[in-house]
Amino acid sequence: MTLIAPSANIAGLKESATIAVSARAKALRAAGFPIIDLGAGEPDFPTPQFVVEEAHRALDAGATRYTQVEGILPLREAIATRANDLRGSTAIEPANVVVTTGTKQSLFNACFALFGDGDEVLVPTPGWPSYYEMIALARATPIAVRGARENDLKVTADDLRRAATSRTRGVVVNSPCNPTGAVYSKSELADIATLAAERGWWIVSDEIYREISYNGPATSMLSVAPSLDTLVVVDGVAKSFAMTGWRIGWSIAPIALTRSMTALQSQTTSNAATLSQHASLAALNGATSRATIDAMVSQFKDRRDRALAMLREADVDVIEPGGAFYLFVHAGRSSHDDPEPGSTFAKRLLEEAHVAVVPGVAFRTPEWVRMSYAAPAEQVVEGVRRMIARRIS
Repeated sequence: MTLIAPSANIAGLKESATIAVSARAKALRAAGFPIIDLGAGEPDFPTPQFVVEEAHRALDAGATRYTQVEGILPLREAIATRANDLRGSTAIEPANVVVTTGTKQSLFNACFALFGDGDEVLVPTPGWPSYYEMIALARATPIAVRGARENDLKVTADDLRRAATSRTRGVVVNSPCNPTGAVYSKSELADIATLAAERGWWIVSDEIYREISYNGPATSMLSVAPSLDTLVVVDGVAKSFAMTGWRIGWSIAPIALTRSMTALQSQTTSNAATLSQHASLAALNGATSRATIDAMVSQFKDRRDRALAMLREADVDVIEPGGAFYLFVHAGRSSHDDPEPGSTFAKRLLEEAHVAVVPGVAFRTPEWVRMSYAAPAEQVVEGVRRMIARRIS
C-alpha cells in the first residue's frame, strides 16, 4: 500500500480542538452516556422563524442558482448599511463587501490575501485556534501575544508594541473574545487602531460575537479606526441569529483587497449558498431582528450569572465574560509533572463526570479550560456543579 504524505502546505495543520471535543462527546452520548456538552461554540436556540419562512419563500421563488461570487447585491447593501451605521459615515459601499461561506472563510480569505512568507502577524492570546492555523497556511508566522490576568487576558497596545518586529505586518483583533468572553473597551480598541496606523499594520477584526454583549453594545473597530485603508472587519449571522448551519459570513475591506479576495474565492468555493444568502438578508432586515437578538442575549446573561455565582462561591478563578457565551476557567498551575493541567482536567471531567469542555491548550493557554453556556440552563448549572465537585483550582 502506498503511503500518502501530506504536502508542505498542510503538514503542520492541526485538527480543530473544539470540533474534536464535540466529536468525542457525541461518540460517548451515542454509546449511552448522559453527556453534558459545554464545549460547542454554537447557540442552542433555533433559527428565528421569520428567517426560516423567508428561506421557504426564496426556495419557492427559485433561489437555487449561482449568484455573483461576492454575494447578492441586496445582502451586500444591507451589510454596508449596517457598517456605515457603526462608522457614522457613508464611506462603505456594497463593493467593499464579500459574502462568504461562514466567517471562517472571510478570515481565511483575508489572511491568504494579505500575508505571506516572512510576514509576522500578532495574535492576542488566548485566541481562537484557527487564527494561528490560517496565518500559518498563508506561510506567515503567527506571533502569540499574551494578555495579563489582571486585564482579563486582553492585550494592550503596549503589549503589541513590545511583541512587534520589523517583520510585523498585521494584528488580529477579536472582541468579544473567544475563548474568554472579554470585551475590549472603545479606548482599548482605539489605542490598538492608532498603533496599527502608526506602524502601517493591517487589522483583521473578528466581530462575530459583537451582538452578544451584556453591558451595552460592544465597540466595532469600524467606529474607532483612523482609516479604513488597512482594516478588514469580518462578521456573520451564525452567532447573533443562531444560524451556524446556514454558513454565511462576510468581510468589509478596501475595494482593491475586496477584489483580490473575490478572485481567491472564485477559484475556491465561489458564491456562498444562494438560499442562505436570502435567509441572511431577512435576518438583517427583519422588523423583529433586534428584539430576537436581545431575547437570546438575555437568556445567555441569565445562564452566565448563575454559573458565575456558583464558581465564585467555590473560589474558582474565572474570567467574567462581558460578551459571547464562554466561561474561561483556571484549571491549575503547570508543572513538570503536568504541563497541561487544563487538558488533564478536561479529560477527567469528560470521562468521569460526563461534561465536555475545551482544554485551554487549544487557545495556547494550557492552564485553562473553556466552558460554553450555549446550552439549556439546567445543563449549564449541572455542568458547573460537576466541575466544582472535581475540585478545579
